[in-house]
Formats: sequence, C-alpha cells, structure tokens
Amino acid sequence: MTTLPTEAAEGTVLTAQTARSPKKPRLIGTTSWYVVALFISAVMVVPLLWMITIGLKSRTAVFDLPPKLLPHEFTWSNFVNGPEAIHFPRLLLNSTIITALSVLGGVMTAMMAGYALARLRFPGRKVWFYLFVGSMLLPGVVGLIPLFQLYKSIGWYDTWLPLIVPAFLGGNPLFIFLARQYFLAIPYSIDEAAKIDGAGHFRIFTSVMLPLTRPAWITMAILAFQASWNDFLNPLVYLYSSNKWPLSVGMASFISPFAGKTPDWSYYMATNLLYMLPPLIVFFAAQRYFIQGLGSLGSTTQK
Repeated sequence: MTTLPTEAAEGTVLTAQTARSPKKPRLIGTTSWYVVALFISAVMVVPLLWMITIGLKSRTAVFDLPPKLLPHEFTWSNFVNGPEAIHFPRLLLNSTIITALSVLGGVMTAMMAGYALARLRFPGRKVWFYLFVGSMLLPGVVGLIPLFQLYKSIGWYDTWLPLIVPAFLGGNPLFIFLARQYFLAIPYSIDEAAKIDGAGHFRIFTSVMLPLTRPAWITMAILAFQASWNDFLNPLVYLYSSNKWPLSVGMASFISPFAGKTPDWSYYMATNLLYMLPPLIVFFAAQRYFIQGLGSLGSTTQK
C-alpha cells in the first residue's frame, strides 16, 4: 500500500525532469543541418551569379584584376549580340524540335514497355526485364562507332533521325525500369474492374494507368528533356551541317579552336544564360511531380 505513492512520486519527479530537460542537442543538430544546406546552396549559386556578372560586363572588364562581382556599367547588349553571333533563333528551333520529339518517344515507349513487363503475363517477361536493367551497365560510347556506321550506311548521317528515332524504340532502360516499378505498385484489382467493364489493355493503359502514374512519366519527361537538351556528343557526331546543329553544339562554337579568334566570354555567358532558361523553366514548373515521382519509387513493391 505504501509503494504506490512512492512510485507515483518517482514518476512525477522523472516526468518533471524530462520536461525540464534542455533541447540543446536537437537545436544544435537542426542548426548544423541549416549550415550545411546553406553552404551547399552557396556552392551551387555562386557559379551562376558569376556567370550573370560576366554576361553583364564588357569584353575588357572581364579580365579586370582584381575581379569585381558587380560591373561598373551593365552591358545589356551582350544578350543581343551574343545570340546573334551563333544564329540563336535557328539553333533554338532545332533544339526544340529534337528535344520535343525525343521526350515524346522516350516517355511513350518506356511507359508502354513498363506496362507490358508489369501487367501482362508472357513467357520470358523477367528475362526481358533483366536484359533492360543489365543494359544500363554499358556506357553509351561503347556502341558509338557501330551506330555511326549503321546510320551512315542507311543514309541517316547529317540528319536528325539518329537523335530522334532511337527514343521511339525504347532507348532508355532507366525509364523502363521506373515505369515498371510504378505499374507494379498499382493493385491488379483495378485491371480486373476495367476488364469487367469491357476495357482492353489499350484502354486500361491510356485511361486508367497513365493518370495514376502521372508523377512517373512527368519525372521521365523532365529527365529526358534535360538529357536531350544538353546532349553534345551525339549531335556533334551525326550532324555535319551547322544549320542543323542544336544549341548544345552551337554554344561550343564560341570557344572552339576553329573559330579562329579569342573567345568573347561576355557574349558566351550571356548566351549561355538564355540557353539555360528552358530546362530551368521546365524543372521549376514540374518540380512537384518530379520530387513526388522519385520519392514514390522506393515505396513500390517488387513482383
């Protein structure tokens, strides 16, 4: 009978001590994370700010010593003269066409292949999936010479076809893997309910599965857009005519040794800022789906 009050008193003392315990370790940990995040942000932002500064300086002010963060006079004409030096509108149109078709083909075929590997039952399904995943271990440059010989023999050299057609043939195994993982996370009861209503696989794929996997294919679209927009090696190999170049190759003409003159870094930085705008706009416009798509990948079940 006498132990209950004692235990209650001890519990009250412990509770009071816990309530009065300092939260300094938690505060220190949170502060440390903020410091690390600010440092990483500064590392990422400072080069961009320096690029903007160079783009606003005159050609002679670029080489001032010591370098100044802000120019004495803002040279806004760099954003006009720089793009004119490489025929920016034409190259922008080329990049837009190549990138749009590559994104469309890559995402569409990856989603179709992922749906087949996840929702259909056919012999060798796992073997095909392992082949797709295993192909990611091979670097792209391994097949560069054979592909060049193939495209040249069929008359595709100096055309956009080598940059666009492979995307329509399921050319990105990472996208196929991502699509399959998303489709595996969807209950099969949804397919059965749609089949009872008379829907076939095409109707199920277009009307049911695509809306449910929106974060997945938006994530693929963002990654495909950035990969195609920034692709430099393939256009350099397959395109000879300068009027067919995308912006990624056209930007290199500023600093190419074949230009025959000293690079104009103010023009280059100003034009490069314009070149960076489309990927940034696409990413910030769809970043919610991008984060959701990558975050949900870990919750999918392997079947």
